[in-house]
Amino acid sequence: MMTSRERVAYALNHREPDRVPIDLGGTAVTGMHASTVYGLRQRLGLDAPGTPVKVIEPYQMLGEIAPDLMDALGIDVVGLYGTRTMFGFANEKWKPWTLFDGTPVLVPEGFNTTPDANGDILMYPEGDRSVGPSGRMPKGGCFFDSIPRQEPIDDDRLDPADNLQEFGPIDPAELAHFGREAERLFSTTGKAIIASFGGTAFGDIALVPAPWLTHPRGIRDVAEWYMSTAARRDYVYEVFERQCAIALENLAKIHGVVGDKVAAVFVTGTDFGCQAGPFIAPAAYRDLYKPFHIEVNNWIHRRTKWKSFIHTCGSVAAFMPDFIEAGFDILNPVQCSAAHMDPAELKRAYGDRITFWGGAVDTQKTLPYGAPDEIRAQVRSRIETFAPGGGFVLNAIHNIQAKIPIENVQAFFEAAREFGRYAP
Repeated sequence: MMTSRERVAYALNHREPDRVPIDLGGTAVTGMHASTVYGLRQRLGLDAPGTPVKVIEPYQMLGEIAPDLMDALGIDVVGLYGTRTMFGFANEKWKPWTLFDGTPVLVPEGFNTTPDANGDILMYPEGDRSVGPSGRMPKGGCFFDSIPRQEPIDDDRLDPADNLQEFGPIDPAELAHFGREAERLFSTTGKAIIASFGGTAFGDIALVPAPWLTHPRGIRDVAEWYMSTAARRDYVYEVFERQCAIALENLAKIHGVVGDKVAAVFVTGTDFGCQAGPFIAPAAYRDLYKPFHIEVNNWIHRRTKWKSFIHTCGSVAAFMPDFIEAGFDILNPVQCSAAHMDPAELKRAYGDRITFWGGAVDTQKTLPYGAPDEIRAQVRSRIETFAPGGGFVLNAIHNIQAKIPIENVQAFFEAAREFGRYAP
């Protein structure tokens, strides 16, 4: 039997391992909501009732996929993350908190919230309640939305440096953390490591409002940013150009401490598709984003053994040749429910050149609303489509959300193990 690390390496190099490798929690887009983690741990008998689950990513309220849960589900991937959350406070010194549905969780010490008048929960950058809130969880909701804090824009005074205030030389303590964690995960888990170092996601709209900054400058409103990619194209291009130079310097330092213990690196989560088709014109992608994707991926491939991971939701079939030319090795989440994202056609056209990481079950309709037998059938079909010849790491289409029947979640992972075996 292969180790998890060997299994993932085979898949990423388009060879068939003993079974399809499985990811859960390796990245912030392949995880599971804390309430669903809690329910699954209870169903599997891993915890006594009332045992809280750690929230390791408070923006989306993702729960910790602890080693015992990994073992129970047959997970082959482990994530290497930074020390701070999307709201800027450290992931440490845990304290109890309760979700709207009553789920007991543990949150970091800096998780400081207040209710507003209508019962929404407000979150603050760096946990600092002396400044305006940067996140809002609607009453009865399951995760936070960013609150854009856009100062008036004076085009005559716009300075690309303002949209670069979160980028700079990597902090020595953070660098040391990556080195220690890479060594620990490599020597103790036997799993393939996927790293989220940050700094290379050009124009990721989840990051543009910068909910971790106490006083963000520049263009921070979501709609204003999207309009600026056309109306202020040269400004955005300069932001990306300078961001890229900083990122490459940081990657060199990071590689110096983690080496090739890392199997794959999360490069970008910028979404280029929506449900019905491309979110932007492919020509706009080639003009504004692709040059920097090429620079980052060329650096990775020339200097490391890492594979390059792009997360981009929706209908992105029109971009596939460009993603491959830009040097991406891995596509996630493979949203097969979107237009033009037929699994068989994707595999036929691109399966020998890019690894599909995701796509195993639809999280919009099938997983939350289907019966366990429907889930099993879809997982089996996706494995039969994506698995031949390798190039497939099994994961749901984006994070597994709250309020999903636990029997459906269990059926998903049982089907993954049952149907994921390659012939001897």
